[in-house]
Amino acid sequence: MKNNYIIPDEWSIIENTFDKQKVTASESIFSIGNGYMGQRANFEEDYSGDSLQGSYIGGIYYPDKTRVGWWKNGYPEYFAKVLNAPNWIGIHIKINGEILDLNTTDVKDFYRELNMKEAWLKRSFTAVLSNGNAVQIESLRLLSMQHKEVGAIRYSIKPLNFSGQIEISPYIDSGIKNQDANYDEYFWKILKVQEVEDEAFILSETLKTGFVVCTGMKNKFSLNGEEVSAEKHVEKLEKSIAFQYKFEVKQGDELTLFKYATYMQSMNYPVEELCQVARNTLQNATKIGFDRLLELQKESWQKIWETADIQIEGDVKAQQGIRFNIFQLNQTYTGEDARLNIGPKGFTGEKYGGSTYWDTEAYCIPFYMATKNKKVAKNLLLYRYHQLDKAIENAEKLGIKNGAALYPMVTMNGEECHNEWEITFEEIHRNGSMVYAIYNYVNYTKDYEYIPQYGMEVILSIARFWVQRANFSNDKNKYVILGVTGPNEYENNVNNNWYTNYLAQWNLNFAVENINYIKKKYPEDFKRIVKKRNLKESEIGQWKTVADQMYLPYTDKLDLFLQQDGFLDKEIIPVSQLPASERPINQKWSWDRILRSCYIKQADVLQGMFFFENHFDDKTLEKHFDFYEPITVHESSLSPCVHSIIASKLDKPDKAYEMYLRTSRLDLDDYNHEVDEGLHITSMAGTWMSIVQGFGGLRNFDYKLSFAPKIPKEWKAYSYKINYRGAILQVYKSQTEAKFTNLSDVSVQIEVFDKTYVLEPQKMVRI
Repeated sequence: MKNNYIIPDEWSIIENTFDKQKVTASESIFSIGNGYMGQRANFEEDYSGDSLQGSYIGGIYYPDKTRVGWWKNGYPEYFAKVLNAPNWIGIHIKINGEILDLNTTDVKDFYRELNMKEAWLKRSFTAVLSNGNAVQIESLRLLSMQHKEVGAIRYSIKPLNFSGQIEISPYIDSGIKNQDANYDEYFWKILKVQEVEDEAFILSETLKTGFVVCTGMKNKFSLNGEEVSAEKHVEKLEKSIAFQYKFEVKQGDELTLFKYATYMQSMNYPVEELCQVARNTLQNATKIGFDRLLELQKESWQKIWETADIQIEGDVKAQQGIRFNIFQLNQTYTGEDARLNIGPKGFTGEKYGGSTYWDTEAYCIPFYMATKNKKVAKNLLLYRYHQLDKAIENAEKLGIKNGAALYPMVTMNGEECHNEWEITFEEIHRNGSMVYAIYNYVNYTKDYEYIPQYGMEVILSIARFWVQRANFSNDKNKYVILGVTGPNEYENNVNNNWYTNYLAQWNLNFAVENINYIKKKYPEDFKRIVKKRNLKESEIGQWKTVADQMYLPYTDKLDLFLQQDGFLDKEIIPVSQLPASERPINQKWSWDRILRSCYIKQADVLQGMFFFENHFDDKTLEKHFDFYEPITVHESSLSPCVHSIIASKLDKPDKAYEMYLRTSRLDLDDYNHEVDEGLHITSMAGTWMSIVQGFGGLRNFDYKLSFAPKIPKEWKAYSYKINYRGAILQVYKSQTEAKFTNLSDVSVQIEVFDKTYVLEPQKMVRI
């Protein structure tokens, strides 16, 4: 593990040493966001060492031209990049003429805390400059959950051993480039840099996509708690603007800057109004004041934690891990804007690009569905519904027609923008996750009306894809699906990936079942769907035929489903026999060697058995777990959670706990040596599932809510809440008992270890 410097704490992420080698990792770990925008934990003052400057605005992207060595028909023209937006946090500091730069300054007593309960970032340290001047610095930063377009910083400087001049220059810089730019391009066009009284604004427009953003700042000062003012010198450049203030201070004085900032963007306001709206917002934020903004932040997060929190007794690192995951998920997506989604890195880094992967449907929807109201999860489904026609265009680019849809692997607007051929063309299992998410949502919420109103169009369009993508094999007398990549991306261009084939088979049967049901129960919706999507009766029969005759690779010798055809041609060597010096293999081995090995990046066959656990008995689950898990390297962030859940189901507590710690502390402990690039946001929803569905044993198959709670020996107790069809239920499990409490005013029926209970309003059942 690279990161072992995060101090265990139940409610905070804390570091108390300054190490230049860990700066970029900490920039990711201490990131903050509010669903509308986000910010890596970059220093406010100058830092000349290694850093990834990162400020991001939800929905703002740039279509960076695809860069590949060999162009192939069907390739996306661009790879969508989450744009590094203008930097609003910056503050140049000079102490008696010397620049404060932590890379060149002697730093002592460094402390940084990300308070997850109240959602603020604090940093303090003592700096001794080369001129001998020592200053004590403390900063507190927040992105308001109540006032989404407002960020605020309280930055205090105290001279410890001198009296003299402190120069403070808060600034906005729109000259930031994306580090992941394919051709080192600058993605913004600067329209205007201006000052209006004590406020500064930069109006900028993204090239190609034409998003317009107004970034604004407003500053206030206090000296020893009393408001003060100073004349400013304006430094206006082509891409930046700074206000320079000079103060004469005495030893022991405390000079504080309150910096208020905002992003206003053209997705939400007319372009011609952006700067005025930004100005109004800054004036309102200043009027509210920093202290009140902080109080409102605490109140907003108290409401979030009321339902979202998971409490673990007796294991601080496990508690810190799950709260960190829940906190980052809520910082990334709030569900208020159906145009937005959950990017794999959220607002914490640039890697992966795009806004949406299949992670949302496979991992994130259960979290948002159970910790918020059903509207939030429904917005995630509608996001895909509104992009259906783009998915049909994506399929057409690959030669698949007749209204068939292939949802993108990576997208910002529904159009495929991933440029690795073995993913773009072959990782088609993502299509199945779109349908599984609809099934999961309807099963949990009982909002079946979503299917006739919206979901059936997606389901039938994907069914059309599977029918065309499969072909009949005379040799096998079955339908096969050739040339694919399953969830295990350490296997490319394989034939008959079991997970893909099984998911396709289920999709087709689900399509038949639902179109027939809608025909009987929702005749008007049926007519509309048939007309809108030009559905022929003969197609439905074809879906059933392909499903019934789908080939699923299997070995009689081991009585196992095979990950794909020919899997047993590989030399099966457990991961435990790999030298530690060769891990992770994706950083130590050639790609050729990885492809020829038996090693699995993440759950593949087991991903299918996780989705469809109710299709398999425990003996079958265990046999497949015991074969595939020992050859899984877990080098995908999405891997440990699935294995933890299945291990809990199979009464393998040590493995379940090992995988839980790995998923919950994946970034905090940097298991995969890559946290400096950003956090693994979407897999954090899998961490939540590893407790709620894993140890907590929650299932919702066949419209029923059931539990089979277990507890690791390392814990004294744990508890969590879920919003189930409008009722808030609390589940508590200790080493000796389980308690289920209905905190709402409606009764709820549940099953616990296959026995049925009715939870009356405001009542508790102890088992």
